[in-house]
Amino acid sequence: MDISGQMLIFATVVEQGSISAAARSIGQTPSAVSKQIGLLENRVHYRLLNRTRAGVSPTQEGHEFYEKCKAMAEKFKEAEAMMRNLDGIPRGELKIASTVAFGKSQLIPALPAFMEENPEVQVSLDLTDREIDLRSEEFDAAICFAEQRKNPDAVVRRLMQSRRVLCASPEYLERSGVPTNFAELAQHNCLRVAGKSNRNAWNSVESMTGDRFEATGSFKGNSTDVVFRAALAGIGIARLPCYMANRKFQSGELVHVMPEYAPPSTDIVVMFGDRRNLAPKTRALVDYMVRWFRDVEDYQMTG
Repeated sequence: MDISGQMLIFATVVEQGSISAAARSIGQTPSAVSKQIGLLENRVHYRLLNRTRAGVSPTQEGHEFYEKCKAMAEKFKEAEAMMRNLDGIPRGELKIASTVAFGKSQLIPALPAFMEENPEVQVSLDLTDREIDLRSEEFDAAICFAEQRKNPDAVVRRLMQSRRVLCASPEYLERSGVPTNFAELAQHNCLRVAGKSNRNAWNSVESMTGDRFEATGSFKGNSTDVVFRAALAGIGIARLPCYMANRKFQSGELVHVMPEYAPPSTDIVVMFGDRRNLAPKTRALVDYMVRWFRDVEDYQMTG
């Protein structure tokens, strides 16, 4: 085996933390992997690994050498992926990130048809409301609010507009009354999103009123989905996207509160890397999502 192959094996051993785990991941025997590491150490004239019963760890020289091997391994993976994608057929693992509420209520229901259209694609979905770095976290695409796009180099395509409404369960309103203006709303238990978030500023965009309102109450959740569940449970009044609230308005599980309230809307977008080098699996997802959410009227009913 030439030195480049040995360097790839060494990088795998460091990342896996043991020779046996590395051997399983590349389909070789532990003795074969150990032999190649020994030959590599002979070539560079340094011991690269500390070997213990618990596994292996790089020596100081090994750690520095690993950084070079890792860079080479990444280039190799890029070249390998390019060759696999030459036929243009979407295939391989597709890593997607999405905001929690949108992912649960909209994205997951959209995935079965996508996966049926692209049988060689395996979807890995991470639901999170934190900021996503596509490159460092190796996501192929992220679905988020337009204002969450921090990297100017990322490409975005609009999926739909997200309008927000105030709502509460019938049980809560029967118990606490129905507010008709912001002064009355201030007396209610308003459900908040945890952390420093402008999503708790329930402001109106109507120029005639210019109302500004900071939601306060005894409950906060770490995602819009948690706030949604709390509203259904009758804890208080929530501000939710129409795509979550509309069906509950129809079923009677939620009631539209202050329907004249007109908060700022935002766009939901799919964010991905350089359009010119987009892998077929990612392009297939982006095009499919745009088609799926093209008819936004069903999501923008006022209830």
